Amino acid sequence: MTRDKPSLTVPLVVEEKQRLGCKLEDVETSYSDSTTGTTSSFKTVFHGLNALSGVGILSIPYALSSGGWLSLVLLFVISIAALYSGLLIQRCMDVDSNIRTYPDIGERAFGSKGRLLVSVVMYAELYLVAAGFLILEGDNLQSLFPNMVLEVAGFEIGARQSFVIIVALIILPTVLLDNMSILSYISASGVLASAIILVSIFWTGAFDGVGFKEKGTLLNWHGIPTAVSLYAFCYCAHPVFPTLYTSMKNKHQFSNVRNHHDSGVLIVCFVLCTLNYASMAALGYLMFGSNVQSQVTLSLPTHKLSSILAIYTALVNPIAKYALMVTPIVKVTKSWFPLSCNNRPLSLFISTAFVISNVTVALSVPFFGDLMSLVGAFLSMTAAIVLPCLCYMKISRAYRRCGFEMVVLVSVVLLGIAVVVSGTYTSLLQIIGHL
Repeated sequence: MTRDKPSLTVPLVVEEKQRLGCKLEDVETSYSDSTTGTTSSFKTVFHGLNALSGVGILSIPYALSSGGWLSLVLLFVISIAALYSGLLIQRCMDVDSNIRTYPDIGERAFGSKGRLLVSVVMYAELYLVAAGFLILEGDNLQSLFPNMVLEVAGFEIGARQSFVIIVALIILPTVLLDNMSILSYISASGVLASAIILVSIFWTGAFDGVGFKEKGTLLNWHGIPTAVSLYAFCYCAHPVFPTLYTSMKNKHQFSNVRNHHDSGVLIVCFVLCTLNYASMAALGYLMFGSNVQSQVTLSLPTHKLSSILAIYTALVNPIAKYALMVTPIVKVTKSWFPLSCNNRPLSLFISTAFVISNVTVALSVPFFGDLMSLVGAFLSMTAAIVLPCLCYMKISRAYRRCGFEMVVLVSVVLLGIAVVVSGTYTSLLQIIGHL
């Protein structure tokens, strides 16, 4: 399964398989049953970049403005910790050839309760990120068309709320589709979209009069929890790593850390994405300073061609990826209703009800930065840092050995827990304060 940044848990290219029964394990496993062992390292790098390249790139300048320039050090710390936990996922899979998905790792380590915990964290993250997509669409469309108002039964609906509902109606047919393989190809636009946004924003600053004049602050202690939470949100693609690993032709190249002439796929993906995130953070902060919005596109002048290109690229990408992100959750929801497997009207009703609930969340918590900060702190950090380390310690029995590896594992887990606690507390306070 893969994600965006957002394609978190749906594979890039999946052929749907007809199955008898709708058990949770079957639903999760079906997303890893695509053709295995045939993907080249180059294609796997591309798929990994797409999984790591998501809407986090829009909020990274805001993260830097929250924590100050020195908080960039924490971005690199989190990226290294996330890379390490990604390598641990591979080691867990090497122990048992039957492990094919992220929930399988949780089950191998802690039984059915481990599978349930991993699944809940994974699906909750996908659900809230999907709601964040709708918020993102509403905010950016409102900046382009601020006077848009809908009247329904005598009630006026504001521009942002109107656009959230309109986008949901546009996206709904893609969620109702059974075969997602076509949309899988569209979702691969994530890498290209991130590059276009970065270049467009650089062009806006360099040639369209905005400039890079803001100095910013060196360090803002109060904003560190928010900054770290948003940094963590950028590295939440771990549920897709098992799929990438099992699909590779040469699996040793997934984390080839010993051969300096042939860097591992995972290392290449993390290095390129971290450089991309750091570049975007610096550009946005130099352009707008502490006034940068939670989405950097909202700070751009809407009358410049480069700004319009960046905004529309940011708009198209979530629309293309929304269905892929929510399909795993919809499938699991349908598994609770066995009749939906063969009942088309009931299946359509469940999919529609899911989108309506997602719209409700987007309208109730209309703060993109705060919501993504909560997702990054509570869910992304748990799924990307804490759980892989705990599962590896249990599966490999590393907790029985006192050595350097155990010191590293405990340090990474403590880092993750610290971010989860402080980031979640700060995010909830900010959301409550805005309500």
